Amino acid sequence: MSVENNNFEDDLYNETSKFSHDILKDGKTIAIIAHMTIIGWIIAYFMNRKNKNAYASFYIRQALGIMLGILIVSFIPVIGWVLGMAFFILWILSLVGSLSGEIKHIPFFGNRFQEWFIIF
Repeated sequence: MSVENNNFEDDLYNETSKFSHDILKDGKTIAIIAHMTIIGWIIAYFMNRKNKNAYASFYIRQALGIMLGILIVSFIPVIGWVLGMAFFILWILSLVGSLSGEIKHIPFFGNRFQEWFIIF
């Protein structure tokens, strides 16, 4: 992992972090794949596992949290549908953030997902 990538990882919660074009270029594809179903998330995880990219890792953690949230609320009748739609909106916000090339935490859960899934 490059020094610049390490600095980015250390400053993860600062949304104005600057990072090189190479980190963005390598991580953006992986971040987008992570949002495409659980199979896409698994593929992104293994793509990022060998040569860690801080940008990709951020969105892998965020996509995992959203997918687990959707899975959990799917077992709750009636209210689960409404909560599922809320998680779908969070998924869209996260996908748009990964496409934009910026670190954007999703509302309510973004920081928590980064803390809970730090091992990814």
